Amino acid sequence: MKFVAAITLTLAIAAQSLVPVTAQKRTKAPGLTEEQRVVHVLNRLGFGARPGDVERVKALGLENYINQQLNPEKIADTVAENKVRDLQILNMTTAELYEKYPQPGQLLRQLQARGMLPADLVEARENRVKGAAKSTPAEMPKDDAMAAPEMKPNQVPPAGNPLENEKYRKVIQEYYRENGLQQPQRIIAELQASRILRAVYSERQLQEVMVDFWTNHFNVFAGKGADRWLLPAYDRDTIRPNAMSKFSTLLQATAQSPAMLFYLDNFQSVSPNAPQRLRAPQQQQRRGINENYARELMELHTLGVDGGYTQKDVQEVARCFTGWTIFQPRGGGAAVNAMMGEAGRRNAGTFFFNARVHDDGEKTVLGHKIPAGGGIKDGLTVLDILAHHPSTAKFIATKLVRHFVADNPPASLVDRVAAVFTKSDGDIRETLKAIFFSNEFNSKEAYRAKIKRPFELVVSAIRTLGADTNGGPGTHQWIARMGEPLYGFQTPNGYSDAAESWVNTGGLLERMNFGLALASNRIQGTRVDLGKLTSGEMNQARVMDESLKTILAGEISQATRETLLKQLDQSDPVTKVVGLILGTPEFQRQ
Repeated sequence: MKFVAAITLTLAIAAQSLVPVTAQKRTKAPGLTEEQRVVHVLNRLGFGARPGDVERVKALGLENYINQQLNPEKIADTVAENKVRDLQILNMTTAELYEKYPQPGQLLRQLQARGMLPADLVEARENRVKGAAKSTPAEMPKDDAMAAPEMKPNQVPPAGNPLENEKYRKVIQEYYRENGLQQPQRIIAELQASRILRAVYSERQLQEVMVDFWTNHFNVFAGKGADRWLLPAYDRDTIRPNAMSKFSTLLQATAQSPAMLFYLDNFQSVSPNAPQRLRAPQQQQRRGINENYARELMELHTLGVDGGYTQKDVQEVARCFTGWTIFQPRGGGAAVNAMMGEAGRRNAGTFFFNARVHDDGEKTVLGHKIPAGGGIKDGLTVLDILAHHPSTAKFIATKLVRHFVADNPPASLVDRVAAVFTKSDGDIRETLKAIFFSNEFNSKEAYRAKIKRPFELVVSAIRTLGADTNGGPGTHQWIARMGEPLYGFQTPNGYSDAAESWVNTGGLLERMNFGLALASNRIQGTRVDLGKLTSGEMNQARVMDESLKTILAGEISQATRETLLKQLDQSDPVTKVVGLILGTPEFQRQ
């Protein structure tokens, strides 16, 4: 009962203190102290300070540190690279992932084609396929219709699942084992681990923050079809190399990313005039143009919902991107690979432009006439128009200022940042520099004004305590429990960057539970040595103050401090106080 009362008290404080700062009537305060500026920069340009980071940045000079972070290619990052070295999927092509982590449903078809399934199973499978053909919607791609969904241990397979048959499962398991194959769910598990490990250990903190920002801005959901296999290349080849480059370069990289093409269905978009015989099997399922990518490209990636485009523009943009597709989008099969040879096998899951199904007529996009016969240049022209449109400058500036400064972005700062974006031809570094050296960013009003999202909270807590982690399922599960599973947002708009989406009773309780679990070493694969925080004989007040000094630079309200003191008991006070501090409103802010 005592612990329940303690949680209730802390949640009451949190509910009052975690109201978005923009909704509070805060009076104009003096500027930040030097130490506060350092803490502020470490929290916003990175995932929080590790033990000793504040002193290191002071010695280097804050402006030097910011400029260093803006040029991550010049920063050695040996520790982080060593941490992710054993994650196999990071260095595998999409084709290799298809082979090493095959889809169970596709593998069953291949085994049947090779005559490797028992005769009674073949007959049962053929009957099931015939039944599925009658009940499966015509637009569902065959691979998706036959895919076996991921199952948790001891989970009962759904009705109609081919793997509900024990003989099927045994055949598949033996084949995986004999051929050194792995289950496909491992792909996203390793990708999540890489994101966490780099965020925790990388010296290139701003690079990791921008990878997180752009991954969310150009959101792709891992649970959609082949995207599980396509996302490692998306992270490695699309987002990471371009996170600090020109926006136009990043935009083109996402437009040609197989992960994005699959997620928003553009890989199936073909001219309605294309001969039927020229269409790939997946394109025959959905005849004609698909507008999904065209709409999200303008609404979410560039112009914004009020950016000045019309439904006619959506239609014209969709025409421009017909033929932008994926070679063997689901990895192909043995028969396909045999026909196309080794080159075809190596290129599975890569982008290509299919000129034969492209709508090559004249188009007009946002008042710009695009002549007939342009081929792939039609799409490239659209990307150039959008990347340099004034609405895009305003939209991207708004999102960046919201992320780095305040939930309600100051209009004057947004205008200045948009102007820098335009003048620099969308240079992301120059745009960020305009934010980081602005008065608004360095104001008292911006200090600890943003609420950490779950990913940011988990990483910052591990860094603050100097903990060690393998970035494994233990951390994935806590991030998901608090509402932000990596690559788990189904719709294209990505996770919210505003406090109101994260401040609620259930979410706050999970955040406190995470803090207590971390401090108590109850998160598998993550270990904390709290002995570093305090030394010698201490009473409860000293334990509290030393922990607050380490975790929050001593910045906490007297009311919160007194509430925390009331919750302590004589048994293991260090563990309990650290866990409770990680759950306080002060630690939730950055």
